[in-house]
Amino acid sequence: MTGGGLLIAGTTSDAGKSVLVAGLCRWLARRGVRVAPFKAQNMSNNSVVTADGGEIGRAQAVQAAAAGLAPSVRFNPVLLKPGSDRSSQVVLLGKVIGEVTALSYRERKTHLAATVLATLDGLRAEYEAVICEGAGSPTEINLRANDIANMGLARAANLPVLVVGDIDRGGVFAHLFGTLALLDPADQALVSGFVINKFRGDPALLDPGLRQLTALTGRPVHGVLPWREELWLDAEDSLSYAADGVVGRPAAPVGEQWLRVAVPRLPRISNATDVEALASEPGVSVRFVTEPSRLADADLVVIPGSKSTVADLDWLRRTGLAEAITRHAAAGLPVTGICGGYQMLARSLHDPVESKVGTVDGLGLLDLDIEFHPAKTLANPTGAALAHPVRGYEIHHGRPARRAEDLAPLITLPDGTGEGALHGPIAGTHWHGLFENDGFRRAFLRWAATRAGRTGFSPAPDTDFAAARAAQLDLLGDLVADHLDTGAVLRLLDSGAPQGLPAIPPGAPPGS
Repeated sequence: MTGGGLLIAGTTSDAGKSVLVAGLCRWLARRGVRVAPFKAQNMSNNSVVTADGGEIGRAQAVQAAAAGLAPSVRFNPVLLKPGSDRSSQVVLLGKVIGEVTALSYRERKTHLAATVLATLDGLRAEYEAVICEGAGSPTEINLRANDIANMGLARAANLPVLVVGDIDRGGVFAHLFGTLALLDPADQALVSGFVINKFRGDPALLDPGLRQLTALTGRPVHGVLPWREELWLDAEDSLSYAADGVVGRPAAPVGEQWLRVAVPRLPRISNATDVEALASEPGVSVRFVTEPSRLADADLVVIPGSKSTVADLDWLRRTGLAEAITRHAAAGLPVTGICGGYQMLARSLHDPVESKVGTVDGLGLLDLDIEFHPAKTLANPTGAALAHPVRGYEIHHGRPARRAEDLAPLITLPDGTGEGALHGPIAGTHWHGLFENDGFRRAFLRWAATRAGRTGFSPAPDTDFAAARAAQLDLLGDLVADHLDTGAVLRLLDSGAPQGLPAIPPGAPPGS
C-alpha cells in the first residue's frame, strides 16, 4: 500500500464520520500501516494547538492520536470558526487569514483548493494511507460547484468514498440512497459503498434492508457498527451535546455525595470538551444548561470558552443566567471560567476585534480588565496549579490589561509569573485542557466540593483521563476490526473505487 486514500462522507453532520475515521486510523496503525487523518475543511469552534503553534479541529487531533501521531496543521488545512450565523474566522494551515461571510467564502474556496490538494498530496507521499473525513453531507447540491471538502476533493484526488449513516436517527436507508441519487454521475462513480452507524438490536432484522439497498444502488454495505454508549469523549462540536443534557455516563460517587456541575451552553461555545474530564470522574454530574433554574441546585458553575465572548456574555444576561451566576458566587459557591468564560468574569472587556463593540461590563467577579488584540495567542504552556504540574493549550484574542495586585494567579508558570486567577470561590484561566491533568483535577474537585459544602464528596483516587481516551480509541479500532469488511477497505485503499459502478437517477446536473 503506497499513498492510498479514502474519503469517509456522511449523510448528515454527526452521522459518525469523525469516529469512523478515528477507528480506521487506529485499526490500520495497529496493523503497522503508516496512516494519517485528513479533513480538508472543518467548521468547528472546538480546536487544539499543534506543536508548531498552529490551530486545527479537535477531531483531527483525536484522529492523529488514533494513528499514533502528534497533531499537525497538515491534517486540517482549512478551519472555519463561526463567530455568528453569517461570518466565520478562516484558519489556513494553522494561522488566521481573515474573516468571511457565507457568500464571500464561496469565492475564496477556489484559492484555498490548491493548498488543500497540495497538502493532501504531501501526506499521501509520506504515509501509506490517508483517511479523509468529509464535511456535513456530500449532497449539498447548492454548494457542489466549488466544494473542496467532499466530492470536490474526492474527484480532484481520485478518492474512493464510503458514505456513513446514523441509523439511530431513523430513515437511514432513505438517507443513504438519497445521498447517492442526488450526486451527479461522475461523483457517484466514486461512491464505493455504505456503512451504517449506531445500530441497536438484532442484526438479522436489518439484513433484508441491506440486501435491498445493495440491489437498488449496486453498492455493498461494508459494515454495521453497533451502538456503544461508552463512546462519548471528544465530540466534534457542541451540537453533539443535548441542551440541558448530562455529559457522558456518570458513575456512582466514591463518597456519599454527588458534585453537581452546571455549564452554560453558550450559543458560540468553544472547546466544550473541556468539561469532559470532569464528567469522567465518578460522582461528578456535569450538565449543560440554558436557563437559570438549572443553576438552583448546582454546586459548581463552569463558564466555558466562546468564539464570541461579548455576544455570549450578552446572551447570559438576556437569559437570566448572568444574574443566577452572580447570585451563586455571592452565596460563596464556586464559579470557574475557561478562556472566554474567564474573560466574562472580569470587570470590563474592551473588544475592538471579535464583536467590535468597544468596552462592555463583565460579570465583575474578578478584579481585572480584558482587552482583545488582533493577534491570536496560540500556545501549549506548562506550569503548576494547586500544587500539581499542569499543561494545557491557549487559543484567544483577549488578554488581561489590568489586574488587581492582590489577585492571586491560578497557575504558576516556569518563569515565576502567573496565569489565570483564584479569588475566594472564583477561579479562571485561559488554558483549555487544564482538567485533563489528573492530579490538578482531583485537587480542583476537592476545592470546589469544600466551597460548595459537599463534605461527603470524594474525588476518585485513580481516574486516568488519558487512559480513558486511549481506551475509547482502542474500542473504535475494535469496532472497525470486528464489524467492518476490512478486506474491502484495504482493496479501496490499494486500488481505488471499483470500475463500472451504476449511476442512480435522478442525479444532479453535471457541475451543479
